[in-house]
Amino acid sequence: MENIQGMKRSHRCAELTVADAGKEVVLMGWVQKRRDLGALIFVTLRDRSGIIQVVFNSETNPELHAKAIQVRSEYVLAVRGTLQLRSPEAVNKNMPTGEIEVIASELRILSKSETPPFHIEEDSGANEVLRLKYRYLDLRRPDLQRKLMLRHRVAKVARDYYDTKGFLEIETPVLTKSTPEGARDYLVPSRVHPGKFYALPQSPQLFKQLLMVSGYDRYMQITKCFRDEDLRADRQPEFTQIDLEMSFVDVDDVIAVNEGFIQRIFKEVHGLDVTVPFKRLTFYEAMERYGSDKPDTRFGLELVNVSDLVKESGFKVFQDAVANGGSVRAINAKGAGASFSRKEIDALGEVVKTYKAKGLAWIVVEEGGLKSPIAKFLSEAEASALLNRLGAEKGDLLLFVADKNEIVFDALGHLRVELGEKLQLIDHSKYDVLWVTEFPLLEYDEEEKRWVAKHHPFTSPMDEDIQYLDSDPARVRAKAYDIVLNGYEIGGGSIRIHNQELQAKMFNIIGFTDEQAKERFGFLLEAFKFGTPPHGGLAFGLDRLVMLLAGTENIRDVIAFPKVQNASDLMTNAPDVVDDKQLKELHIKTVEDLG
Repeated sequence: MENIQGMKRSHRCAELTVADAGKEVVLMGWVQKRRDLGALIFVTLRDRSGIIQVVFNSETNPELHAKAIQVRSEYVLAVRGTLQLRSPEAVNKNMPTGEIEVIASELRILSKSETPPFHIEEDSGANEVLRLKYRYLDLRRPDLQRKLMLRHRVAKVARDYYDTKGFLEIETPVLTKSTPEGARDYLVPSRVHPGKFYALPQSPQLFKQLLMVSGYDRYMQITKCFRDEDLRADRQPEFTQIDLEMSFVDVDDVIAVNEGFIQRIFKEVHGLDVTVPFKRLTFYEAMERYGSDKPDTRFGLELVNVSDLVKESGFKVFQDAVANGGSVRAINAKGAGASFSRKEIDALGEVVKTYKAKGLAWIVVEEGGLKSPIAKFLSEAEASALLNRLGAEKGDLLLFVADKNEIVFDALGHLRVELGEKLQLIDHSKYDVLWVTEFPLLEYDEEEKRWVAKHHPFTSPMDEDIQYLDSDPARVRAKAYDIVLNGYEIGGGSIRIHNQELQAKMFNIIGFTDEQAKERFGFLLEAFKFGTPPHGGLAFGLDRLVMLLAGTENIRDVIAFPKVQNASDLMTNAPDVVDDKQLKELHIKTVEDLG
């Protein structure tokens, strides 16, 4: 193989324009393809900027032409030549450099390549498992490279923006203490402290609060976090946050500074002007209208509560749901009754069952009346009241779920999105940003028979609700806020508890004894004794934000080396077994070792 000694790259491939015609250039990159037309060989050379055509002519340079015959796809080349304009008939309007080409005067083959297991091309149709096994090849594809460059751009905008707002970028520890409240920790055994473990951080939460105690006023960090939880298309075991904390603030202050960030991101990344302030929905309103605390508000199909109209109907499913403290809610899929077959309606029933609903009741509004398996259970007055409240007209499809409220919301919330896609109601070119606020501070865990924090135990209750902490915990709202983009939560945060007594009380409410609270969070409670400013913050999920900005639904597309559904890395084969010597040094025996 040859080397680049004496050659210095002058440009990236797609940086050249017609204005550079006549210049001698030196390019380096990979062979996208080679076309041999006899006297002429055309090589499409690719680097991260794009592609350009290089021409080898047997008449003007037979030795160079002969060397170019050896070239194959994915060979790495260094080429010197003169940039010239293509003839009008040879212009390729489908590539940015289609009006120019390089007439080669020197060629060096820097590295050869075996035939790749899949074509390195835009929007590859190759199996994702294969592509992830050879991720270093997958990452050569132009569409993935654009996504990772977009990620770089978002991270740079974040650093620049928050710097102008007075934030300091400060690193927090990666090896820290396990505080098992929430998702499972990834644990790291200590060699020098036998039987003890570090935890990888799920968030820098405690450290950024301590930085506020330390007087740093405004902190930010682009940081790795780790959660040992089940994966989804928009979730990874290791992920990146744009993490923030601010002193002497309340909810509106945190929201305002972060709206400015989102506004700047859209302007610099997509050239879009978004209007602030963004709309806000309380948690209660979001659930009532959309069945979700991260609603996609680019389309309608809002939920309607009809419990009061059907609680005494002849349909026992409706009766029982309301009698047992649940509800009956419905969606009016306008016009779908005229277009959906019975098979399609039954398929919608399978959707809600995925979310623990027992089934889906339905009514099609027809010219002569109602077509429905439940119509016979409804009185004329009940049917009329339902049609009126749902704004139903001929051709509409009315869909009902009856159950506990949380099941009704979850099932209809997901059904709503399914219908939005099916009925083509969602404008995928639109970005819709909103805040969801006033979350419940606590929720009751039926399995553990105790109250748990809805977000985390450091979230402050709303001032006017502190009085209900003992008497009616379910009533207490939090100074918490999530920012939602097109139905995805892209960030969330809260105003924190900064009072030692209130923080200790919060730990007690969620079932910690004073000793347990001291053991797990004693350093925080101790710090609060020494003058703690009111503070709050937010963390954006960088991976998810970039995923949405890039227009993909797969978070793996915007992470260089992602994990798959079972949290493994197909390229490196991690996780893997380790040597017995390593386990012995760490004082670890596996279950298999113990028999």
